[in-house]
Amino acid sequence: MLAFIEGRVVKINADSIVLDHNGLGFNLFVSKRDLSEISPDEELLVYTYMQIKEDGISLFGFLSEEDLSIFKLLIGVSGVGPKTALSCLGLYNVNEIRYAIISDDSKTLGKVPGLGLKTAKKIILELKDKVGLPDDIETIDDDSNVISNQSRSDAILALNALGYSTSEGMRIISQIKNANELSTEDLIQIALKNLGQNL
Repeated sequence: MLAFIEGRVVKINADSIVLDHNGLGFNLFVSKRDLSEISPDEELLVYTYMQIKEDGISLFGFLSEEDLSIFKLLIGVSGVGPKTALSCLGLYNVNEIRYAIISDDSKTLGKVPGLGLKTAKKIILELKDKVGLPDDIETIDDDSNVISNQSRSDAILALNALGYSTSEGMRIISQIKNANELSTEDLIQIALKNLGQNL
């Protein structure tokens, strides 16, 4: 099993790259998000997953181990193939996928081409206990932080009422600097401003 391949990018296709490693050309399927960050002739280290089927062998490449880890979790869910999992990583980053799973946001996951709402709910059911909170969500362990945590929760609920999904709310609130020191009203105001800039 190949853990990673290091080499030079000799070709970029619509959904894959060809990496030259010591004169051998490896065709690696990559997500659209990763594809947008890769340049011709670039030296890359790509983490890999090998799929062996009756009709051949396919290699899937990832620019980070974190992407590979979430990819493996996704394809472990019945009904989610490697191409669909790759589409998921093309549409959302790892933290956005985690947010969606943790917050039961099947609507967000259901937007992935080829996934659908039913499979999205299945992913949430099977992976909710397997994915951790992103690093930018701080642990709540004292009285002062309980208050700030309540402010975050209230802000997310308010964003829900305005039509934003729970995962969108969690993501945008987590990106606010000094969020623990801000009131619910301040969090909502900053979140709406940031969401407006991201539209």
